[in-house]
Amino acid sequence: MKPSWPARLLLCLFLLLPAAAIARPALWVVKNADTTIYLFGTVHLLPNDTAWHYPALDRAVADSRTLYIELTDDDQANMMALVLRYGLDTEHPLSSLLNPSEQLRLTTAATRAGVPGGMPALNVMRPWLAALTLATAPLLKAGLDPEHGVDKQLKEQMAGDGKQVLGLETAEQQIRFLADMQPAVELAFLRSSIRDVDKGPLELTQLIDAWKNGDVATIARLEDEDLRQTEPKLYQRLLVQRNQNWAARIGDLLRHHSGTIFIAVGAAHLAGPDSVQAQLHKLGIDAARQ
Repeated sequence: MKPSWPARLLLCLFLLLPAAAIARPALWVVKNADTTIYLFGTVHLLPNDTAWHYPALDRAVADSRTLYIELTDDDQANMMALVLRYGLDTEHPLSSLLNPSEQLRLTTAATRAGVPGGMPALNVMRPWLAALTLATAPLLKAGLDPEHGVDKQLKEQMAGDGKQVLGLETAEQQIRFLADMQPAVELAFLRSSIRDVDKGPLELTQLIDAWKNGDVATIARLEDEDLRQTEPKLYQRLLVQRNQNWAARIGDLLRHHSGTIFIAVGAAHLAGPDSVQAQLHKLGIDAARQ
């Protein structure tokens, strides 16, 4: 039977009009005889309407009985308690740690970023918390919600299916990666955030596009290379050290567990020369791109 004219018209339109971009974020797998572990890079802040599912990814999620994400204890009450414990320092305000020129730049950056409370709010924060606040304020102002991040969506989906959801780190461990930095490194982190405050929304848009396209090279350039070159100690602490820890954890899972596991971490951890996959390779474990 020949197709009806509406069907033929729709087919012509489909062939003539540009097809909508199909997102395909990168997915890797490591396995042995008993265990399969998928590695998936996430974006923690995502517009509500971003489509990122595709068949191979959905099959990997469906086949997995356990999900590992970076954190599971990041509820608001716990995070607020940790911020109060590790992030505030009223005895040593930021203004006492910066020279007048840096104070002026910080005040300007706080205004541009739309930090609630402006410089007075930042002034009681430790440098690491002020840096994070500067980096995230313009993104939240633009309507990007951490609750719509890919890790949150995967957690909700897997938990809803009655599957186990575990954290690779605790919220306190993650915050202390920042809070326990040497004072000079912590201040360098703040100065870097002041310099980059105008780049946030544009770079996030570029990052999301690269992530949707599985463009790991661009993710590495945006997320890793600048930090590695300008703040090598910070890069080592926030990226390399954690990637090494996670690779060791994956090695243990391969040796001591059976079945299928899905691991979702920030996309920067699965890109560049010091990625989780690179650390796994040093352990004799090779990850295959799907």
